[in-house]
Amino acid sequence: QVQLVESGGGLVQAGGSLRLYCTASGSIFSINAMGWYRQAPEKQRELVAVLTSGGSTSYGDSVKGRFTISRDNAKNTVFLQMNSLKSEDTDVYYCNAEGVVAGTLAHFNSWGQGTQVTVSS
Repeated sequence: QVQLVESGGGLVQAGGSLRLYCTASGSIFSINAMGWYRQAPEKQRELVAVLTSGGSTSYGDSVKGRFTISRDNAKNTVFLQMNSLKSEDTDVYYCNAEGVVAGTLAHFNSWGQGTQVTVSS
């Protein structure tokens, strides 16, 4: 009922920047939090950054000071500005949104399809 569409991944040289975008659509009553996670093959998915509706942010230790998460509440869109990229940032990045479905008021926790970020050294 709630779909997430990501964009903005790609190939960039080490030290460069990328901006990821994720828009939520569907039967949305409210969104409590939106964020980004990443996962390399055969590794667990890890937190990159999350932003709550109240404006609180959390970042993974490896990206603090380099990545910034922001959100356009009116458009149900979250952005991830990634600066000073390193080769170890190479991963598939997944958008996540958690909130309440319109009508049923059921909780939802949805994931995007993932977008590849590759940083060449």
